[in-house]
Amino acid sequence: MQDMIRKIVEADTKAKALDEQNRRAAEKEKRQIEGEAAAIYERYMEQAHEEIAKNDAYLEKRMERKLRDVTARQESALIKLKSDFEQNRDRWVDEIVSRVVG
Repeated sequence: MQDMIRKIVEADTKAKALDEQNRRAAEKEKRQIEGEAAAIYERYMEQAHEEIAKNDAYLEKRMERKLRDVTARQESALIKLKSDFEQNRDRWVDEIVSRVVG
């Protein structure tokens, strides 16, 4: 009987030790998974920031080109308007005066 109780106690002790070992292994796995998840998140965020920086640079260059195009069209229109004014100013003044007076 004593031998049976001793075997039960030993089995219980081994089971508790095994349970503790499994708990520690599970904790270690959990920490490892959390570390890997954090590393993956950091890599993802770094890639996202790089992609955003590339997009910002592309969009900025694109907007600069559009601004130059708009500015060039405005300057061209201004030159044409000034030219029209210089060519037609006397005729326009005469026409306005004749309509008002006449």
